[in-house]
Amino acid sequence: MPRIFETKDKSGRNIYLTDERWKHILKHLEMANQVEQIKDTLLHPDTIVTVEHDPDVHFYYRYYKNRKEYLFISVKYLNGEGFIITSFYTDKIK
Repeated sequence: MPRIFETKDKSGRNIYLTDERWKHILKHLEMANQVEQIKDTLLHPDTIVTVEHDPDVHFYYRYYKNRKEYLFISVKYLNGEGFIITSFYTDKIK
C-alpha cells in the first residue's frame, strides 16, 4: 500500500501514513495541508495516551495555540512499527 510519509515518533519508533488512511483523514476538511503538523505532533507530542482496551494503540496530542485545539493522532503499533489510523483536531484530550 502506498505511503504518504514515514517518520519517527518521540521514542524513535517508525510510524507511517498510508494513502488509504490519508484519504480517510481528509474527510475532516480541516486536515487538508496538515501533514507537517502530523509529523510534528508525533515527534513532539504534549501527551501520549495508551488505549486501555488495546495497548497497541496510542493517542498522540499536541496543542496548537493558533487553532486553540489539540491535534489528535491515533496510531496502531504492529510488528515494531506504527501506522496512523486517523487524525483530526479536538478541543480536549480524551
